[in-house]
Amino acid sequence: MKKTFLAAAIGAAMATSAFAAPEKYNLDASHSQIVFSYNHLGFSTTYGMFSGFEGEIMFDADAPATSSVAVSMPLKSMLTGWEERFEHFMAPDFFNATDDSMVSFTSTGIEVTGDTTAMITGDLSINGVSKSVVLDAVLNQSGDHPMAGKPWLGFNATAKLLRSDFGVGEFAPYVGDEVNVMISIEAAKAE
Repeated sequence: MKKTFLAAAIGAAMATSAFAAPEKYNLDASHSQIVFSYNHLGFSTTYGMFSGFEGEIMFDADAPATSSVAVSMPLKSMLTGWEERFEHFMAPDFFNATDDSMVSFTSTGIEVTGDTTAMITGDLSINGVSKSVVLDAVLNQSGDHPMAGKPWLGFNATAKLLRSDFGVGEFAPYVGDEVNVMISIEAAKAE
């Protein structure tokens, strides 16, 4: 009787783990950044950044292709390093930003390309325009955070966008239309 019960319990545990659902992770706003850059008249590369944003990852370590990510941030949280540039970006000839203007990304599919790499396709919404983009992503690390004492994830990703696709093509092609995006995020397992 004990052997039958033990075998049934082990079988149930194995079945449960085989069909485990993705686990929710919340972005660590203090260690997540999006850095973007573009060519300025051929003379320099200009950088900007978003930081302190919110989002969540539904992560399935056993079946990464079933994972998902959703991130959003106020457009006015953009950091440019120069107040006049920020004000120009928020003005009508670029983003025409309001306090409610958001940038968001929601994944629509994940193609696993290696043990720690994937191509994440998703809808990027900026300036009232949504376009499908692909992030070239790398899982940097997955494990217990040494200070927080709970499961943690770290990812890097890159993408190239055309700003004119999102209605902010002012001064192109003199000011580069292509925008390079570099993403580095950490996420903590939700309670």
